[in-house]
Order: sequence, then structure tokens, then C-alpha cells
Amino acid sequence: MKRLLCTILILSLFLALAAPALAVSEGQERAAVGADLTQEQIDQVYSQFGLVRGSVPELTVTNAEERDYLEGLVDEAIIGHNAISCVYIRILSAGSGLTVTTDNITWCTEDMYKAALMTAGIYDAQVKVGAPFAVSGTAALTGIYKAYESITGAQLQTEAKEAAADELVTTATLADQIDDMDAVSIVNELKLILNDTKSMTDDELRSQVNKIAQQYGYTLSDETVSQLVSLCRTLEGLSSTELQEKVQQFKGALSTVSQVAQKAAGFGEKLTALFQKAIDAVAGLFHRG
Repeated sequence: MKRLLCTILILSLFLALAAPALAVSEGQERAAVGADLTQEQIDQVYSQFGLVRGSVPELTVTNAEERDYLEGLVDEAIIGHNAISCVYIRILSAGSGLTVTTDNITWCTEDMYKAALMTAGIYDAQVKVGAPFAVSGTAALTGIYKAYESITGAQLQTEAKEAAADELVTTATLADQIDDMDAVSIVNELKLILNDTKSMTDDELRSQVNKIAQQYGYTLSDETVSQLVSLCRTLEGLSSTELQEKVQQFKGALSTVSQVAQKAAGFGEKLTALFQKAIDAVAGLFHRG
């Protein structure tokens, strides 16, 4: 009897260890706040998020943790020596996609965060990024990683997190020179050809980067092209299949926005033509007889 009970116990333990990890539950939430904020500033950020402090589990992010991903990628003046950016993340149902909103973030746009988070392996989540005063927002990525990993109980791939940080900084730097949305689109176009870039020489890849930029109407500096080449080499180290699938979904959303914009522009042109016809008709009345 004892032997039977022992066998059952061992089998139960084995099955428990072999069972797949539980899926992340929809609706789980975390907030991550900068370690150098005052209580009043933290309350202000919670207000921006539409939350009351204490309503969700809270984590703290230090400047040292931010530097783990940003040091060497971005100017010291942008990293600073204080942890200011705060984030809130809520898990959504599978297939919902990412939604990102920002408040007091001056350098990184919502679409830049969205594209970088997909690279890091974060999908199907509501993300809010904020600060009590204007900041660049690059450091917020660390808070998102920390909050997401706290919810899932598993570490995101280190290479993917580093690549996403590189992408966020490179895209924001590119956006200093061209349109924000075009900067995101150019980087996404490069993600879609990663299987091809692996076999390209650096010179061939530079030529490809220039070709894509020209399709958007831009001539990039040699330094900027080098940054994009370096980013591609970093992204090549990741599994490209899922990443490219997410980029296609991202582009699909952008295409929808673009179609709406085109329709609006077309309507505006028709309205202008209609007004012109009316003006011509009135003018014709005065010139008759």
C-alpha cells in the first residue's frame, strides 16, 4: 500500500512538472513607476492612467535597470540619471493586438512603442506610458518589460528585448529627420525582408535601405543608413516568422488609416471642385448680357 501511494505521489509530481505553464489571464494588470519620482508625481501619473494608486500591483524601475537596455544606444542626456517614465499594462484577449497611449512623452510615438513591443514579443495588451513632466520616453520600455514579465512569470528573450530597445531608439532618431509615421514604416519594411538581408553584404544592405527610403521620398544621410544597417543586423538574430506576421498586421492597420486619409482627401478635392463650379456659375451671371 505504501509503495502504491509513493508511486501515485511520484506520478502526480511528474505530471505537475510536465504540464504546460498556464496561459496569461486576460485582464491581469501591472504598473511600473520610476524610482526617482515623489509620491505626488506618482499620484499624478496614476491620474493620467485613469487609475487610483493601489488598485493594481505596482513595480519600481531604477535608472540602473533602464541603462541595461539603453546604454550605448542613446545619448547620456536622454538617458539621464533618474528613472522618471511610468507604465501601465493590461493583458487583452488573444488576437486583440496592441494599444498604446502616451502622456508627456516627447520623443517616442505610440506607433514606435507598438512596433518595438512586437519585436520584444509583447502582443495583445493595453499599454499606457506617462510621466509627470515631458521626457523622451525611451526608458519606459524597461518598465513595460518588467511589468509584462511580472504578469507572465517568464522572461522575455534577452536578444529580443535588446533588439526592441535598439529599434525604438533608431526609429526615434530617424524620426528627427523625417515624418514620424514614415520612420516607423521604413523600419517595418526592413523587418519584412530580414530573410533576404541575411545574405546581403553591408554595401548591398545599404543600397536596399536607400532604395526603401527613396520610395518614401527621402534621401538619408550615410550615418542614418549605417544605423539602419546595424539595426537590421541585430534583428536578423531573431526568429523572423512571427515578427513579420505581426508587422503585416501592423501594416494592415496603417493601410486602413491610409485608405481613410485618401478617401478624406478625395472628398476634399470633390468639395473644392464643387465650390469652384458654384463660383464660376455666379461669376457667369454677372458677365452675361
